[in-house]
Order: sequence, then structure tokens, then C-alpha cells
Amino acid sequence: MGKLRVGVIFGGKSGEHEVSLLSAQSVMDAMDRDKYEVVQIGIDREGRWISGGNPMALLKARARLRLGEDWGRGEDPGEYTVWGKLPPMDLLGSLDVAFPVLHGPYGEDGTVQGLFEIAGVPYVGSGVTASAVGMDKAVSKALFRVKGLPVLPYLVVHRKELEGDVDDLVRRIESELAYPMFVKPANLGSSVGISKAGSREDLVNGLKLAAGYDRKLLVEQGISAREIECGVLGNDEPEVSVPGEVVPGKEWYDYEAKYQDDSTELLVPAPLRADLAARIRGIALEAYLALGCRGLSRVDFLLDKETGEVYLNEINTMPGFTPVSMYPLVWQASGLSYRELVDRLIELALER
Repeated sequence: MGKLRVGVIFGGKSGEHEVSLLSAQSVMDAMDRDKYEVVQIGIDREGRWISGGNPMALLKARARLRLGEDWGRGEDPGEYTVWGKLPPMDLLGSLDVAFPVLHGPYGEDGTVQGLFEIAGVPYVGSGVTASAVGMDKAVSKALFRVKGLPVLPYLVVHRKELEGDVDDLVRRIESELAYPMFVKPANLGSSVGISKAGSREDLVNGLKLAAGYDRKLLVEQGISAREIECGVLGNDEPEVSVPGEVVPGKEWYDYEAKYQDDSTELLVPAPLRADLAARIRGIALEAYLALGCRGLSRVDFLLDKETGEVYLNEINTMPGFTPVSMYPLVWQASGLSYRELVDRLIELALER
């Protein structure tokens, strides 16, 4: 049997473009070249698909330029082709498996998954519905509530409401929730666009910040909490990893703490009582099955430091895959190496 032709898709139009590049590079570095023919497929910030040559080198160079760094560093992108907003079906049809390492809208939200369904290409991760619901924090929290899973109080706000009487909007939020609150875009990850509000001024600024990323916003009750995360892996008979704990070096686990701050600690496995770890793992499995996820997800929890209550925070159907990301680390602690994890995800895509 010849090598499997695996298309690794990265970049994208979302605010998590650079995170996707980091994750995809790690995935490609871990892939056994004796088993896989790796096909790089990039998507630039304008949504144009790029194939041939070394799209990763091209998008990394553009990212450095955007961040004000020297254009000249890095690999030669070689001879590449820039397509339109859709790739040629011949390119997708030539793949045995698609591995979309895309975070956020236009990648983790069911859109690209629908494209693979149309093209008839097996792909890593959840299908259209689970991806779309998992991406939308407001919809997924509503579903978790229906399923009786524990979530913190929250309100949904639409961007258009900021064009009206903001004072009235703030009073409505304050009547339902107490400070501190967290304000989030409903459809984004990696803590992009999220802020903590300890006052009315913070709340207004946080709403405006989140509205720059999404038309639908989530305002959630803040608590003093430990941040616990589990990995789930599988299709019809999913398994749950040991829990890990995030200990941010700063007040909370924002984008900088996740990807730029060396003082953030990841404790794997998390220091939890056995019964509490089992409860968290059980809720993670329920959340995964409730959304109908496939392949993989990372399920995030908040553990109230004062009451000990466990709250389901969110589910990520394509979690970060960088060397410092929790998902690969909790599976490593559960007995599955990074390379074995990548192999298993490809097997699950073909199995489905």
C-alpha cells in the first residue's frame, strides 16, 4: 500500500490565523513521511487558497511582515499557485484525507467541513453541525443547558444593540449579572476579543472590543476559578484524557498568556481529587456526545475556588496543536504521544 496523501490546511480568514500556522507546523513536523505524503494547502487572510511550493513559508513571511518583523527570514515559498475563494475540486479530490488545522470562523465552524462533504473527502474532526454549534458559544451553552449540564449565567448581546441606548443595555446586563463579567465574541477562540469587566466602563469597552470580531456577543458571569481542560478523542466510542489545569501567569488566560507569556503553567495531569477528576471527565464526554462531535475536541471547565462547583465553559472542535497546547499534552499524559495522536486522528477520519 502506498503513502496516504494528507492535505494539511492552515491559515484562514479568522483572527486566529497565526495560531493556525503554529498548530499546522507542529502537526506536519510530527507526521511520519514514510506513511504520509503531506500536501500543504494555505488560506490567506483574504480567504484565497494557496497550493504548490511551500504555502506555510509564504504565510509565515506575510505574518512577520504584518507584525513588523523582517520579511527576509524563513524558508523560500517556492513556486505556488493562488486560487480564488474556493479551491479547485481536483485539488481536494486528489487527497486521501484532509486535515484542517484551522481555528475560528471559516475553518472550525462547519464551513470548510461542508466543502469537504461536497468534495467527498474524508477529513479530521467533527462534521458540519457539531462544528457550527461548537463554534457558537451562545448556541452551545443553550444546548448544554437543555442537556442539564452545568454552565454559568450568561446573556447574549447583538452588535446592533450597541448602536442604540448603551446605558439601557448596560443596566439590563447589570440587572442579570454581577461584576466581574467576561465579554466574548460568540464565534471565536484562542481568547481573541475577550475581556474581563470589573466596572461599567470596562463592560462598555469590552462590548465594543468583542463587537469588532462578531455580531453576536456573550456576557458571562465571572467567578474566581481554576481552569481545567480535558481532551476527547474518538467517533462512536470516544475516550477522555486525564484533565489538565491552566495556571496563567497573569490574571486570566487571555491570548497573550496562551501563546506569548512563558509564566503560564500547564499542570498535566491537574492536581484534582480522583472523584472530581472523574466528574469532570464524565461531563466532558456528555458535552462531546451532546454536540455529536467526531474525531477530537477539547472541553474546558471552570472550577469555582470558593464553592468547588464545576462549570462547563466551552468545547473546541479543533483545539490548538502547538507544542505548548493543552490538547496534545493531556493525551501524552494519558499514554498517547503527539505522533500517535496525529496517526489516530487520521485513522478516525478514514473510519468515519
